[in-house]
Amino acid sequence: MNIKKWSGVITAYSIVYTVITLLSSVLYLANGIYEDPSGNWHELDRAIILLIGFTAFQLCTGLPVKPLFLRYVIAYVPSQLLAFAYVWFSGLREALAKTAYRDIWINFTGLFVLFCVINTIIIHQKNKKPAP
Repeated sequence: MNIKKWSGVITAYSIVYTVITLLSSVLYLANGIYEDPSGNWHELDRAIILLIGFTAFQLCTGLPVKPLFLRYVIAYVPSQLLAFAYVWFSGLREALAKTAYRDIWINFTGLFVLFCVINTIIIHQKNKKPAP
């Protein structure tokens, strides 16, 4: 992977992390919560979970597997299991919310599906363009 590609991956990761963090903050404020109840660990956990999903997604887009849906499943299943393992290990540090596994499944899956949809659209747009 060249420097330009790494730069793009790091930039995309940073943008997605920032958007997710801002959205979380807005939702907390809208619900009358003025401080993150989980504090700094929550921010680090979010960064690590996003890194797990982002890395898996970046790796899967380069797999020579067809159909595309199977490529996504191959990346999703182990990365979701790794995210669950991370949540379990974080439970050793502090008590987990009763809905911790459901929440990580919903958030991780939702973001992964969004990435898959965007990637599929990009692939189809590239294939539509006539060759020069």
